Amino acid sequence: MLLNTHSYFSLRYGTISIEDIILLAQKNKYDTLAITDINTSTGIFDFVKACTESAIKPIVGMEFRNGDVLEFIALAKNFKGLHEMNELLSSCNLNHSKLPKRNDFKHCFVIYPCGKYKTEELQVHEFIGIKPNQLNKIILDSDLAKSKYLIQYPITYKDKKGFEVHKKLRAVNHNLLLSQLESHHMADAEEWFIPKNQLLALYAQHPTLIENTEYISNNCSFQFDFKEIKNKKTFTGSAFDDKQLLRKLANDGLKYRYGLKNKTARERVEKELEIIDELGFSAYFLITWDIIRYSMSKGYYHVGRGSGANSVVAYCLRITDVCPIELDLYFERFLNPKRKSPPDFDIDFSWKERDDVLDYIFKRYGHKHTALLGAMSTFKDRSIIRELGKIYGLPKEDIDRLIKYPDHPLNNNEICKTILEYYTEIEDYPNMRTIHACGVLISEEPISTYTALDLPPKGFPTVQFDMYQAEEIGFEKFDILSQRGIGHIKEAADIIYQNKGIKVDVHAINDFKKDKQIAAQLKAGDTIGCFYIESPAMRGLLKKLHCDTYLTLVAASSIIRPGVASSGMMKAYIERFHKPDSFEYLHPVLKQQLQETYGVMVYQEDVLKVGHHFGGLDLADADVLRRMMSGKSRNKKHLLEIEDKFFNHCKEQNYPEAISKEVWRQIESFAGYSFSKAHSASYAVESYQSLFLKSYYPLEFMVAVINNFGGFYNTRVYVNEAKMCGANIHLPCVNKSNYTTCIYDDNLYLGFIHLKNLESSIAQEIDQERNLNGDYTSLENFTKRIHIGLEQLITLIRIDAFRFTGKNKRQLLWEAHVLVNKHTNFENNKELFEIPKNNFELPKLEHNTIEDAYDEIEILGFPITLSYFDLLKTDFRGDVMAKDLVCHVGKKVRMVGSYVTTKPVRTKHGLLMGFGTFLDVEGKFFDTTHFPQSLKQYPFTGSGVYLILGKVVEEFGFPSLEVEKMARLPIQSDPRNI
Repeated sequence: MLLNTHSYFSLRYGTISIEDIILLAQKNKYDTLAITDINTSTGIFDFVKACTESAIKPIVGMEFRNGDVLEFIALAKNFKGLHEMNELLSSCNLNHSKLPKRNDFKHCFVIYPCGKYKTEELQVHEFIGIKPNQLNKIILDSDLAKSKYLIQYPITYKDKKGFEVHKKLRAVNHNLLLSQLESHHMADAEEWFIPKNQLLALYAQHPTLIENTEYISNNCSFQFDFKEIKNKKTFTGSAFDDKQLLRKLANDGLKYRYGLKNKTARERVEKELEIIDELGFSAYFLITWDIIRYSMSKGYYHVGRGSGANSVVAYCLRITDVCPIELDLYFERFLNPKRKSPPDFDIDFSWKERDDVLDYIFKRYGHKHTALLGAMSTFKDRSIIRELGKIYGLPKEDIDRLIKYPDHPLNNNEICKTILEYYTEIEDYPNMRTIHACGVLISEEPISTYTALDLPPKGFPTVQFDMYQAEEIGFEKFDILSQRGIGHIKEAADIIYQNKGIKVDVHAINDFKKDKQIAAQLKAGDTIGCFYIESPAMRGLLKKLHCDTYLTLVAASSIIRPGVASSGMMKAYIERFHKPDSFEYLHPVLKQQLQETYGVMVYQEDVLKVGHHFGGLDLADADVLRRMMSGKSRNKKHLLEIEDKFFNHCKEQNYPEAISKEVWRQIESFAGYSFSKAHSASYAVESYQSLFLKSYYPLEFMVAVINNFGGFYNTRVYVNEAKMCGANIHLPCVNKSNYTTCIYDDNLYLGFIHLKNLESSIAQEIDQERNLNGDYTSLENFTKRIHIGLEQLITLIRIDAFRFTGKNKRQLLWEAHVLVNKHTNFENNKELFEIPKNNFELPKLEHNTIEDAYDEIEILGFPITLSYFDLLKTDFRGDVMAKDLVCHVGKKVRMVGSYVTTKPVRTKHGLLMGFGTFLDVEGKFFDTTHFPQSLKQYPFTGSGVYLILGKVVEEFGFPSLEVEKMARLPIQSDPRNI
């Protein structure tokens, strides 16, 4: 009969998890409990489920506040009451309006704070809550008045320490010092559980309040079916029509994908259609097909991934481009009669087109029934210390020191000790609601039936629960992702047509798989800019595997993941790949199930196979294993049960204990990282599209990569790669460049978008005005036509964007000061009469290329006129070049490299080491390994050019440098500062 309980989903207010609330309620003998979090429905279904499992009657409610002001508490009489509360909160959130002070609920009881209204003003369903410290206020009230009073005993924290946590959260929320908090910012000091009999004793002299509280408790009932699927049930309006439409579409696609004579494909389509219908997933497939149909009608590219890529029906519907028959994908892992939820379809679109696809989904299926999936951001690591430091008034340098060096002597004070003490208390507390990266829910009932909605900056209504809660209450999300890789594939095709007049088909995947030129490019690891296969680690793996086939790339796309790498099985896979007869399988069952991957568990499907055939798990339990690995299940208890089943079966089969433990260790090492084979195959398809473009149209492809800003490297690296592919690189020019980077034949002009401090409106205006009225003829002509201030004009001059005038920068800067002042009034910039010009000559103004390079570094981020090597004070460029490194295996060499990137990792002993990537003076990549002792003594000190001493090592034909010493080389002084 506690009617006002806050969990930590009352963000930056409550301090108790749902689990702890239930435990404390049981301990204190409460059999009825209401959840009333502040302006949120987030924890409701977790609460209901936990209460039901603990034999506590749940009451669903919400506390409505405007800022710190409590307006009222609503408690749902039934399931419709939750809908009413959600509708009210959603309406205010979506319209950015304040909550009303009262609301005419039909299916909710309402509790107002004491003193808010007179009892005679209340309706039948409205009451006034009386806290223990307010009982003295009602002693003289009439019986009629008391008939509207009830017990309000708020719960916000566990104990006194919880109150201290609460105060700190409130200070963080209000961005105040702790000392600035006032009473109205916080809850009362003793809002924690007391035994039920003690609570009743407090109100013993006011039996009417107890009776009213019991009345509400008895008249609230919340029934909910967690097993029923909440997604939209049909696509056509009829389950039978859905079945017939899906069959027609699948058979039409079967002809498109396989022709008329492929018996294997036809049989598998029929098998899948039966299971899809049996499990009631026809609408899920059809809605996904509808989304793809729309995107294709707009000319958008997409990549279908996820578990649905194991479905031949999905392949026939063109949801995916992965043929599950070709790859022998493990179909039962995704669609089997024991599976209770549909397979995932992860659909990638270009980052430029995803919002339009989302807009279609919301308009097609209705805003009442469609929403983005929410997520919860929690207090983590440094952010906790930073927030706590601020509320204690610590200066930034003290907070930074506490974060980086917690054991520093200057941190030995009470404030720092308190911060570190409460750090552990607050860690993992929910902090703010946010948006899931890609999830969309399409509901049969109005979405507010289950949740209130937020309206984040993205502009689409968003539910207040996350993917785990969505799954538990019966939702399956549609994953609509944005990806820069698709963007550069589409843009590359457009640029090829513009630059060469050639229309390319990037969907001819089967042709790409057989192409020898693409195979050679892949084998050489020449993959900079190519989706998923351009990182140093991936390029190294491709070279070690001598990867030149699609199937090998599929495997590589999975074994690069940390799960395989951390288990030591990536190296084992490479060794076995080159020498398939040089090893023995751990067990005959593993040889039978893992022959394709040489005894290594590479894919999630492999874990399912091993769990099922070696560990004796049924497919349902094996699927739980898979979901635990991918982070899609929170049921750790179930995982422990599965582990027991696994080892009990191993004992029954008399497997050697050491082998059983090693197999389970390999399964565990995949946690959170492993890929399904369908995922890897989908990624490999996109990689082949990129490879085709880079192999045959490298310049246009690199321009598209530069313009999409989404690769592994920064722009400098991609510009270097374009140069290595034969492009002539040009600085931005007002007569040649566009807003983004463009190419004419083999001349690449960097876009204005890359210039720091140049306003985007001016950058776009330059391009638009030139297209309308022709090239600019002089600096004066430019200033007459473009509305530009002096600082912006100076930026363009310093980047040499007016080099067509034949004047150097210093001359142009003199002109700029005169011209901008002259043409400041743009409304009257047309001269009525031609004014005679005063001819004058400037003295000769010198400048040099070093100065140009520094201008470019400052404005562009990297030099074009000169390279970083040209700026060095030394002429030494290394003993060997990257291309010759393999000829010096076992030798110590000195190399000079321009820093590209580094990857820090921890050894098994917790020591920091790193892997570096550099460019030599010829523009070729080489890789370095920095073991802990070397890295500690010779650390990376930022970007620049390094002199590196190390030993050349080689692994499966891939050379790298084990670094002994390293130092950044000095560069020539900036002449602009002299």
